[in-house]
Amino acid sequence: MSTGIKNGKHCAFNIYNLILFSFFVTAPTISYSTSGIKTEKNRVIVIDAGHGGKDPGAHGSISREKDITLAIALKTGEYIQKNIRNVTVIYTRKDDSTVDLRDRPKIANKANADLFISIHANWADSKKVMGAETYVMGHAKDQANLEVAMNENAVMLLEDDYSTKYEGFDPKSSESYIMFSLTQKVFQEQSTDLATKIQKQFRERVNRNDRDVKQAGFWVLYNTKMPSVLVETGFITNPNEEKYLNSKEGQDYLASSIFRACREYLNEIDSKSAISQEKDDDSDQKSDTLTSGNSKAGEISFMVQVTTSTSKTEINPENFKGLRDITEINAQGRFKYAAGSFTDYSDAVNYRKKIETFYPDAFVIAVKDNKILPLQQALEQKRKTQKDY
Repeated sequence: MSTGIKNGKHCAFNIYNLILFSFFVTAPTISYSTSGIKTEKNRVIVIDAGHGGKDPGAHGSISREKDITLAIALKTGEYIQKNIRNVTVIYTRKDDSTVDLRDRPKIANKANADLFISIHANWADSKKVMGAETYVMGHAKDQANLEVAMNENAVMLLEDDYSTKYEGFDPKSSESYIMFSLTQKVFQEQSTDLATKIQKQFRERVNRNDRDVKQAGFWVLYNTKMPSVLVETGFITNPNEEKYLNSKEGQDYLASSIFRACREYLNEIDSKSAISQEKDDDSDQKSDTLTSGNSKAGEISFMVQVTTSTSKTEINPENFKGLRDITEINAQGRFKYAAGSFTDYSDAVNYRKKIETFYPDAFVIAVKDNKILPLQQALEQKRKTQKDY
């Protein structure tokens, strides 16, 4: 977790400065393109071994973080490659090389990755602290989470002209982190889902102390264009945990846990696209209201739900990977976003296949009179209408 830079106490939050700063900071504009859309199902997972090269990361009594993260990352990728079909694994590094912090998400974005997993080992002042925790992108809700992000982001201080590279971001200043609360969290729900599955594997399969899913402002997650998590596999400063992190058995178990979580996540995505597994929750669906779209009154149309978010996202191609046919559905404080609008179910299925490289968890939904219908019910109504004609 640490970058080799001296760990010290950080300033407490200055509420006045945070509020003032929020008026001037805006999230960066990210451009997307549909030129990389593929019709064949082939997912890409990027595994990021934290630190490396001139950045050793945190120091334990017998090891360095960069060596632990590389070993676990390579094992994780190997498990995924061998056990999940139609998946390509890409590593941000496969040896003890230096990779700039800003280049790690760029590797994932360039590959149109479906998942980004950054692997780290944690650090604490007390040798008694132990356990695994997984982070998603967001504004830190307490000082402890903020300090974890500060230590991880501090690696940028080792780079030449870091202030220019990172748009004036200061990893040691709490005021800089207000920008992460303004970020459009398009993939937050998917990222949290994956993070929850990873923590469950750590807790139930390898008996690690579960420190839960958390959120904080990590630069490596901030600029990714896909569901992304940062995994703190354990505390290198805890003697027993450090031995576990350096053991072949420990590395195998941790890597296997991350792999199993990825497999479960991808399997759930596939099941959502199967008619028999489609969500059928009238209590939720009756409150879903379309705020845009072109379906006609009384007619059933099929769309492809690409993402959901707890915060409203401006509908423009830059926020939806180049897609221009997005509809927003407001569901009791949650916002669902769907692409396309088709009369025939098969056309929606084919459209999903075209965009699943960008949105691997997308699935087909049915809409009638500004409400989402259970898919089976919609198909039966369609068949009955066609039969009557």
